[in-house]
Amino acid sequence: MAKKITTEVVIVGAGITGLTVAYYLSKKGIDFRIIEKSAHAGGVISTVKENGFVYETGPNTGVLSQPETAELIEELKGLCEIEIADAAAKKRWIWKGNTWQPLPSGFMAAVKTPLFTFGDKLGILAEPFRPKGKNPDETLDQLVLRRMGQSFLDYAVDPFILGIYSGDPSYLVTRYALPKLYNLEQKYGSFIGGAFRKGFEKKEPRAKLATGDVFSIKGGLQNLVDALTTKAGSENILLSFAEATIIPHIKEGYITKGNWDGEDVELNSRYVITTTGSHDLPALLPFVNDEEMAELNNLLYAKVVQVTLGFHKWEGLPLDAFGGLVPFKEERDVLGILFLSSFLSGRAPDGGALLSVFMGGIRKPQLVDLPDKDILGVLDKEIVAMTGLQSFNPDLIKITRYNHAIPQYGLSTGERLKAVESIQSNNPGLFIGGNLRNGIGMSDRIKQGRELAQSLPL
Repeated sequence: MAKKITTEVVIVGAGITGLTVAYYLSKKGIDFRIIEKSAHAGGVISTVKENGFVYETGPNTGVLSQPETAELIEELKGLCEIEIADAAAKKRWIWKGNTWQPLPSGFMAAVKTPLFTFGDKLGILAEPFRPKGKNPDETLDQLVLRRMGQSFLDYAVDPFILGIYSGDPSYLVTRYALPKLYNLEQKYGSFIGGAFRKGFEKKEPRAKLATGDVFSIKGGLQNLVDALTTKAGSENILLSFAEATIIPHIKEGYITKGNWDGEDVELNSRYVITTTGSHDLPALLPFVNDEEMAELNNLLYAKVVQVTLGFHKWEGLPLDAFGGLVPFKEERDVLGILFLSSFLSGRAPDGGALLSVFMGGIRKPQLVDLPDKDILGVLDKEIVAMTGLQSFNPDLIKITRYNHAIPQYGLSTGERLKAVESIQSNNPGLFIGGNLRNGIGMSDRIKQGRELAQSLPL
């Protein structure tokens, strides 16, 4: 006989979204349980201390793009502390013609840089006067070509998209993938004019918390997970919960079935909030009709392999930047490199360096499936060429593969969002969250988690 648990809310997934939901429910005194299929909370977030290095096997940093993130970390003070990245994080390098070029951050730097053609530099002067787009489903490459030119697409936007989505600008729809950029053109008519005018607009005090700074947590992002777990109560998190299936109750609410701690379990709840990837939803929600589930489950994910490299003594070029991005046009086998020890404290021994290298993505997914020795063979060639090392001799190597790393918000996104609304409308008490909507960044996940908790009529 199945063990029965009664609670107000079942949260599916103990990643950053689910833990944020739990934290804000606990503040309101609402009873809940989180079910998580893996053996640890935090989703892909995990900090490792090894051989004098502190590294992440999931996301390395976040961006303070939403005030909710700053507010959450402030509320958790005493359990974890924010670390704002050093000034080096404001500098980005772009690989072009077998060398790194700084991504320009001002007008004169943009005029002088060899990244962009002379024609596109002249053309950018007309950008404020070009008409705004009328196609709401315009892809990012179409938008950039229309307003800025091919070289800006190849050497600014393409590497930027590789750094965020490991994606392809020709696939991503701007209003879903980069809604702030889309709204800048729609509201102000241009990027340059819009950025200028926004700089003079008065911000509400709360909006000022979204500084755009790169951040981590002192000691690693695992400390944020641990703080949220402490606040939620580890007794409310059912780890290694297998074969989860949700069934609408004959009267109201839901029954969540699965296996936990060696026995069958049934959780009875009024509300269910899912925060998993879309690929988990067919098994989780078998009562959803095939047509609507197909809209959720057709979400394309980028496959990515992250290779962490630690050097006790760094003998390459000075790493005084956030990292380097490699445009697809350059035909290399890495997407980019983060120079983590350059902008976060305590990540490598004094005189050493900690790097995170990314491979694969939407356009080269086959690299993710290479054996470890072949991945290291690629890095032997690429890292030596790109960092000035005489030989590839890291003291730490950690290879982590993600087959569902980053969702790609393409043309199917609109129908997916409609399907989410329809499913929720037809199934009162069910809320579908997770990175299939509302953004992929850590701040997006925290904001969504808080909003989901606040949306419950409790």
